[in-house]
Amino acid sequence: MSQSILTVNVGSSSIKTALFHSDDGNALRRIGGASVTGLPDRPQLTVKDAAGTVTTDRALAPPAAGRDAQDAALDPLMDWLDRVTADAPLAAIGHRVVHGGPDFAEPVRVDDQVLDRLAAFVPLAPLHQPHNLAAIRAFRARVADVPHIACFDTAFHQGKPWRAKTFPLPPAYFARNIRRYGFHGLSYDYIARTLPEVAGHLPRRTVAAHLGNGASLCALLDGRSVATSMGLTALDGLPMGTRTGALDPGLVLYLIQEEGMSPDAVADLLYHHGGLKGMSGLSNDMTVLRASDDPQVVRTLDYYAYRVAQGIAALAVDLGGLDAVVFTAGIGQNDPGVRAGVARHLAWMGAELDDAANAAGGPCLHSPDSRVGLWAIATDEAGMIARHTLAQARR
Repeated sequence: MSQSILTVNVGSSSIKTALFHSDDGNALRRIGGASVTGLPDRPQLTVKDAAGTVTTDRALAPPAAGRDAQDAALDPLMDWLDRVTADAPLAAIGHRVVHGGPDFAEPVRVDDQVLDRLAAFVPLAPLHQPHNLAAIRAFRARVADVPHIACFDTAFHQGKPWRAKTFPLPPAYFARNIRRYGFHGLSYDYIARTLPEVAGHLPRRTVAAHLGNGASLCALLDGRSVATSMGLTALDGLPMGTRTGALDPGLVLYLIQEEGMSPDAVADLLYHHGGLKGMSGLSNDMTVLRASDDPQVVRTLDYYAYRVAQGIAALAVDLGGLDAVVFTAGIGQNDPGVRAGVARHLAWMGAELDDAANAAGGPCLHSPDSRVGLWAIATDEAGMIARHTLAQARR
């Protein structure tokens, strides 16, 4: 009998779900998805079918006074779920959780004790973790008769060597779990599994570049994470849509001590007013930035590609060289300009871009003479969550 697996990915302003069917207990096929965006004030319901075609796109009424917007958004999602699982009962729900801390190296069934442990990591992922956990609680209350599986963005990086985990601080800080974790692990897990199918083999020394509104890099040695650009939090590393990425820590002290900014004001600056949006003074939407000829926007885009290439070159140290670079996520998959800029900065390492292939979107982007393989591969975090959830539910 066919069973359904629901995946849930929650952000500060959206709840995104995808539904998969498993006919033989193993193979999964996506049959659609539903999301509510624009929370809390302008909720919008969007439903897609198996081909990704939008079948419903309508505004929802704002939540009643006193009612949590996220909980109210579950009403239309549950109505949709009841309809699409009528012939294939729900077997489990898989939830994306950004931070699993040092405790969780693989997906886990959620119970009250697990939720309590995950709540301790809220300070490490303040933009994501509270929404992730609130959604799990809400879905558990509404769908109590199936397993709920937490799948972590940090888990894929648990096997990194100590030198790639630690900060140059006294050991007592590492013992208090202040260490480099890394994120976007569900995306990198998918890329590591998919690259051999696309490239025809598994390049031994690969840097995967997850370039979206959040952005990071991962060094993959034989498909395993050995280093990442993100650290204790998802604020470190590359410049992102609105996040600054890595900064001189003395700058943070300067803003507090000399500019008189409060820690909350500094956090707001670093998380919401930096990156592409802050530097350009315009937007974090790459389509908007590409349409502008403002010199500051042009400089911002050049800086972004430079920092990505700089990060890739640094991770080549962890790999002992570089055989391939994979671009993924919204910017990585869809912006030829960023890919071209990065390749240009990596030409000294033997990276040669095929301009026509890059303009066409790949997946193969490199010229025949390139010593570094260049690829563009669409990631599928929902598919990865579904795969992990099915495996855990069958245990």
